[in-house]
Amino acid sequence: MPSTFQRFTIGAAAIALSAATLHGFSASAAEGVVRAPAPLVTAPATATRETAVFAGGCFWGVQGVFQHVNGVESAVSGYTGGSAADARYERVGEGDTGHAEAVRVVFDPRVVSYAQLLQIYFSVVADPTMLNAQGPDRGTQYRTALFPTSDAQRKVAAAYIDQLGKAKLWPRPIVTKLERAQGFYPAEGYHQNYLTLHPEQPYIRYNDLPKVAGLKAMYPALYRAKPVLVRG
Repeated sequence: MPSTFQRFTIGAAAIALSAATLHGFSASAAEGVVRAPAPLVTAPATATRETAVFAGGCFWGVQGVFQHVNGVESAVSGYTGGSAADARYERVGEGDTGHAEAVRVVFDPRVVSYAQLLQIYFSVVADPTMLNAQGPDRGTQYRTALFPTSDAQRKVAAAYIDQLGKAKLWPRPIVTKLERAQGFYPAEGYHQNYLTLHPEQPYIRYNDLPKVAGLKAMYPALYRAKPVLVRG
């Protein structure tokens, strides 16, 4: 797992090579932005607050996108899929703890539904065809996975993955898995709000800011200019 410094140097190298790497490709293709269709299966809002957990590679970008979504009350970077004892950045980075870097999203389903959050996730947050990897990062901790917190969420997520598979939006099969909801452990303080606090960091500029731009361009009604930040 790249350290913060390694992520910086990886991002810097990517920017330096971007002119050659992106030659002949559209910006949207290079950034992995795909307009996913509206989910056919949704669930009615039965409460004023729900929680959902998404894993989609480095949690910096995942958190950064969801913090800009209307109806999201909080988005916290953390670890899920492993034990509390191992839920530390450097330990998770060894890739053998079972954890995924993930984001716990608390939202008002009357404003934004779980189905809409899934649409955003598959459109701009993660490439669902990369196995145990996203962008320059490699390892099981960077897998794309959904951790539904209710039977209704699981039903909606399973139906949407099936819908997207049939739509064949990507040249490779979808490998995003539905996993059992487990303990969620907030990441260290310096990881919270990372995209907002470090927009000029090369890794963020190259890998994550295009995701926020994609959210704004494709889902303007759901985009909020001022992100909801983790406090404390």
